[in-house]
Amino acid sequence: MPDLLWNEVKNFFDPQIMGALPDLWVPDTTAEDWQTVLDLIQSSGWRWDYREDDTVLPLPRAADVLPRPADAEQSAELYVRPARDVLMIFRLMTATEIDFDVDLRELQGQVGVDTLIDFMCAIGRQLGKPVLMAGEGQYGHPVLGFDPASNRVVLLADPRDPED
Repeated sequence: MPDLLWNEVKNFFDPQIMGALPDLWVPDTTAEDWQTVLDLIQSSGWRWDYREDDTVLPLPRAADVLPRPADAEQSAELYVRPARDVLMIFRLMTATEIDFDVDLRELQGQVGVDTLIDFMCAIGRQLGKPVLMAGEGQYGHPVLGFDPASNRVVLLADPRDPED
């Protein structure tokens, strides 16, 4: 049985309520944590490409790209497809936080919930750290997240009222 059921959490996957691109992050990270995630992505079998602006490049070592200066001329983004129709975009900006997003319109139904949970669990287990999700622009107010102590994704807010 899945950790979270669509009928119970569908408000957290509703782009009208949460915004189309919710905020996902791993707090309190280091360049070594970023490297662990980059290694996981490369070894996972997920499709990915790394881009600086619109140029596709080989995936660099985390230590070579982080931290990025606040006034960096180029953006550094890692596009990851854990499922055929699901795109996660990691923004390599700072070593102290792993930041990414996903389009909720790609995560509808139980398959979408399971895809996101599996992805969050893979990262959280590899790092031994929480992986959190909040509505778009509601950073700091997570509604669900991977909990390392319970080794699964748990609710952090009432899905019937995601505004709380």
